[in-house]
Amino acid sequence: MKVAVSSTGGDLDATVDPRFGRCPYHLIVDTETLSFEALPNASMGAPSGAGIGAAQAVAQKGIGAVLTGNIGPNATAVLSQAGIEMFTGATGTVRQTLEAFKDGKLTTATTMGFSRVGYGMRRGGGRGMGMGRGMGMGRGMGMGRGMGMQSSGVGRGTYSYPSQPTTPMQSPSPTTREQEKKMLAQQLEQLEKQLEEVKKRMEE
Repeated sequence: MKVAVSSTGGDLDATVDPRFGRCPYHLIVDTETLSFEALPNASMGAPSGAGIGAAQAVAQKGIGAVLTGNIGPNATAVLSQAGIEMFTGATGTVRQTLEAFKDGKLTTATTMGFSRVGYGMRRGGGRGMGMGRGMGMGRGMGMGRGMGMQSSGVGRGTYSYPSQPTTPMQSPSPTTREQEKKMLAQQLEQLEKQLEEVKKRMEE
């Protein structure tokens, strides 16, 4: 199996660089024969997108896995799409990291980054708090009890998290001051109702 190891140098006795996107080298190593190629990281000094560039470069080498200290979400997305596994927590030399990989001592990196037991991260049933009229915030914060599936099992708990952000709609400018006051009063009434409902759900 061919793997890519983030490295500070161009040989197996070089120290592993914990940064996948900004390491000086990626060593492309055959784990069976230990034959390797030192691939300079052209994205090391990039002002942005270093992780993406590095991921694309190593993916072209036909590797099956990446071994590194840490890896960012952008690089993770590119490697996941290419079907490449990622293992973090690598320390010591490249040679020592290869041994740790063979012994199953490295941590498998997850695509989404959510692996906590007891908290569902998939779907949550909730009643919205959005002010759909004047404020244009139809999808506010969903609060509720939900079931979630993770890699470590099924978690059940009470949680709240913001929905996808929506762009506030611009309300037409009122033609008179009285119309503006009336609109604001309606919005205040809606807010008060929503606040009361939140308090009730918190008490439950």
